Amino acid sequence: MFDSKDNLLVGSYYQNNHTQEENQKFASQFDAITAQMVNCLDQNLPAESEQMQQAVKQHYEFCMQFWKPDRESYKSLAMSYILPTDYKDTYEGYRTGLGQYIYNAVVVFADRELK
Repeated sequence: MFDSKDNLLVGSYYQNNHTQEENQKFASQFDAITAQMVNCLDQNLPAESEQMQQAVKQHYEFCMQFWKPDRESYKSLAMSYILPTDYKDTYEGYRTGLGQYIYNAVVVFADRELK
């Protein structure tokens, strides 16, 4: 499914049955993880650095609250961070280049840690 600008609407089939309090908790968790990733990018750490890989692990664990991605599905999610999607726009809103940086780090994490 695409929006009026031909951006892929990732997760457009996701149903949010969570309370406002739960959604605020998720947003806070997401923001904290993303802030760690921004910090790694700002320090010019490689995507495979221990600090960035720890942040990706936290991101993976965050995602597991909603679904159980395997290696390929987690890498596919990360692909949405570099394609024209709302996810990319969100990450690029934090810092230019963050979507690509996270994608690169997720690929490393998934290939090392997931089946």
